[in-house]
Amino acid sequence: MSDPMRPRASLRTAVVWEVLRDALDHKVKATGSDALDVLDTGGGTGNFAVPVARLGHRVTVVDPSPNALFALERRAAEAGVADRVRGVQGDIHGLFDVVDRGGHDVVLCHGVLEYVDDPAEGVRNAVDALRPCGILSLLAAGLGGAVLARALAGHFTEARQALADPAGRWGEGDPVPRRFTAEQLTGLVGAAGVEVGAVHGVRVFADLVPGALVDTEPGALDALLKLEAAAAELPAFHSVASQLHVLGQKQEPGDG
Repeated sequence: MSDPMRPRASLRTAVVWEVLRDALDHKVKATGSDALDVLDTGGGTGNFAVPVARLGHRVTVVDPSPNALFALERRAAEAGVADRVRGVQGDIHGLFDVVDRGGHDVVLCHGVLEYVDDPAEGVRNAVDALRPCGILSLLAAGLGGAVLARALAGHFTEARQALADPAGRWGEGDPVPRRFTAEQLTGLVGAAGVEVGAVHGVRVFADLVPGALVDTEPGALDALLKLEAAAAELPAFHSVASQLHVLGQKQEPGDG
């Protein structure tokens, strides 16, 4: 079952949550430990941290916003997992000022790389926080989804600008500093010593479907969720997804 914050939030989290939950289950079996050490960089108010803690894992959230960390603390308490969620103020570039290097079974790096000055350094730090054979879950804004959305809204010049811009931005008013292709993300992850296990397109259709249809048409939400899940693994749809999710495993020292 996906994160219960329905209906609209489930469209944004369902695919990633299902993949992440399966990865956590496999890691539990591989380690023989029911409680994993999970690091959520840029985890904000706990959209993933709290559900992960509900599964019994220990989660450390690193985020630069004191307000987000306060909301995280309140949310964890309301969910009954305050003893398994710890929030610390910091960011991916100064990660080891606040957490241990090589001390985590799983690292989530969701919605972070778009906003950092050096994405390659951000990925390296996330990987360095992992134990050998640890799991990296990386989620970032996709270039193709933004181009498609601008074009369908009639902003053809902005769509073309996003295609041509090295950072994938459609103009000065673009709130996202950087977007990625699947090839760029897997390249960053591979260069940091992670073997890519899967790539998923996230929100392939959800951002393009009128909200009124999803909210009022009987069965539309569940049908759209199933469509998103079916398309997520198909490479043909990665190029038009609003977000891209990469799941991989840190290689042991000496692995090629």
